[in-house]
Amino acid sequence: MTQRIAFQGEPGAYSHEACRNSRPEMEALPCSTFEETIQAVKSGQAELAMLPVENTTYGRVADIHRLLPNSGLHIIDEAFVRVHINLLAVKGAKLEDVTEAHSHLVLLPQCASFLSENSIRGRVSPDNARAAREVAEAGNPASAALASELAAEIYGLDILARHVEDNDNNTTRFLIMAPEAKFDRRDSGHGMVTSFVFQVRNIPAALYKAMGGFATNGVNMTKLESYMVDGSFTATQFYAEVEGHPDDPSLQLALEELDYFTNSVNILGVYPAAKTRHVE
Repeated sequence: MTQRIAFQGEPGAYSHEACRNSRPEMEALPCSTFEETIQAVKSGQAELAMLPVENTTYGRVADIHRLLPNSGLHIIDEAFVRVHINLLAVKGAKLEDVTEAHSHLVLLPQCASFLSENSIRGRVSPDNARAAREVAEAGNPASAALASELAAEIYGLDILARHVEDNDNNTTRFLIMAPEAKFDRRDSGHGMVTSFVFQVRNIPAALYKAMGGFATNGVNMTKLESYMVDGSFTATQFYAEVEGHPDDPSLQLALEELDYFTNSVNILGVYPAAKTRHVE
């Protein structure tokens, strides 16, 4: 039986592209929201979930870090997708025919120069893949979509212009989530990553002291982000990522010291660093 990997968005979204690139043997299952994506795995509709967590241009994806700790899922891998934006139109349309381009609110500003140079008006759509689908359904050569090449393939659209984004290194990072944790070493040659969340004790300099164990034990922390929990301005949770495996003596000592200064520590996943982690 074919296994499934769930993603948020319509077929042809960049999350769909991440699924195809990372798990080509699996069937991609589109979901309306991140919550539905997580629930698809918890209910058994899908074996894995593909969740975007951050983008090099726009920073972290809203709500994801709030959802991860309580999702009941575990990070088993990461994936990166270079966000190439293309102008898609119905078969036979020419660039000079296009007067408006539809796409997600965050994609339109990334193509401002191209749109201005070609006198094309941007139109906001809830989803770039949905924009491609609606352009295909409308059949109007004056209306185009800014979306992925995968969307063009799925909806039978012509690519009138490729890679029209202003920023030439825009990349989105995804986390692949599963119901069961995988703590085995799966070193791809680029090391392991450990992701966890924690809440510090309510004592002076608690965060500073909690972080000290990573510095003194030579553990490289690649990410530390804070966000409020339960609507309280005093209850702050931190999401962190470090290089290494929890069984490494140095990381083991750092986590023990972290535990002393925190109310809770929850390891969300241990996984190999992707080869494409360092964007060029």
